[in-house]
This record gives sequence, structure tokens and C-alpha cells, in this order.
Amino acid sequence: MVSASTISSLATGGGTLVLAVATFAAVRSSNRSARLAEIALQEQRRPLLVQSRLDDAGQKIMFGDQHWVRVEGGQGTAEHVDGVVYLVMSLRNVGAGIGVCQGWCVRPGLHRTVAEHFPEDEFRAQMRDLYIPGGDIGLWQGALRDANDPRHGEVADAVRRREPVAVELLYSDQVGAQRTISRFSLIPFVREEDDAVSWAVSGTRHWYLDRVGPR
Repeated sequence: MVSASTISSLATGGGTLVLAVATFAAVRSSNRSARLAEIALQEQRRPLLVQSRLDDAGQKIMFGDQHWVRVEGGQGTAEHVDGVVYLVMSLRNVGAGIGVCQGWCVRPGLHRTVAEHFPEDEFRAQMRDLYIPGGDIGLWQGALRDANDPRHGEVADAVRRREPVAVELLYSDQVGAQRTISRFSLIPFVREEDDAVSWAVSGTRHWYLDRVGPR
């Protein structure tokens, strides 16, 4: 015969086991919900920069030496003036969050077949804060001023020859997270209306640094 105390102990143990399983399931479900909420919040803050549209408004920007540049939608500039290489691109943020430009790299050529981006430690820091709102347009600017800079001579030569230039931008969301590198090309073309040279902006590739990327 099984005693009443044994039956009571077995019942208590069974109830405790059921409660433990239910608690584990609830905690696991809660953690999963919290993770999904975190991912949703990140997506609400994620920026993604591409070239602006051709029908986007023109924009003006000034460099630190008071050199002014104006660019139309979908375009940029590449100038070599008084020993300084000035680079500007009109961009659109197709992501939901504010894009904050952190750094940039440049080299001559299109480099469409180069699979890897510049190493992070080779990016030049932005000298001014550049914010591009989610779903809106903005500008990026950079300048090569030091003639002893290895990139200065080769990029200046490409600009003089009206050859394409590749620019990679490192940017983040407004809190410095979700770092992304996007590669763009500045491609010269001759305008039909006045035979002047302009530069088209073309986005070619993106890399996510803090999570799995799009490929």
C-alpha cells in the first residue's frame, strides 16, 4: 500500500515540475518577444543611403574654406581647385532612421567588381556632422587638401581626366549603432544642353558591420 504522505509528495513534485515547465516556456516566450521588439526598434532607426533621385531638389553646401558647391538631384561634383580636391554627393536615405556620416574613403575608378570594402581603420573622419533624415535627401562632402596624401594625387588626376571616382561612406544611426558602409561612384557625363561636364552618383553596394548583411 502506498502511504498518503508518498502520494502527497508525488503530487507536490508533479505540480512543481509542471510549474517549472510553464515558467520556462513563459520566460522563453518573453525573451523571444523582447528580441522581436528590439529588432523592430532597430529597423525603425536603420538608415540606408543611396543616390538621390533625378527629380529631387538641388542643394548647396559650403566647405570650411568657403568654397561653395551646388548639386542637382542624382548628381555630385568632383573638382580640383587650387590644389584641393572637393567631392560632393546628393544622397537619399531610403531607411527609416536618421543617417549620421562617420567617415569616408576614396579611390579612382569604378571598382564595381571589388567585393570587400575599405578596412574600417582607413576611413577618414568627417570634419563636420552630416545628418540625413529618414525618407529624405541630404548631402555628403569630403576634401583632399594634403598634397602628400597618397590618395590626393591619384584622385586629383582622375578628376582632371574626367574619370570615375569611387567613394565609400561609413555611417550609423543617430545613436552610433547599426554601422553601414555604402559604396558610390561619381561618374562624369556631358550635359546635352551646354556640353558641360557633370557627375552622376551611383550607389553600388552596401555592407552591415554590426549584424548579418543583405547577402
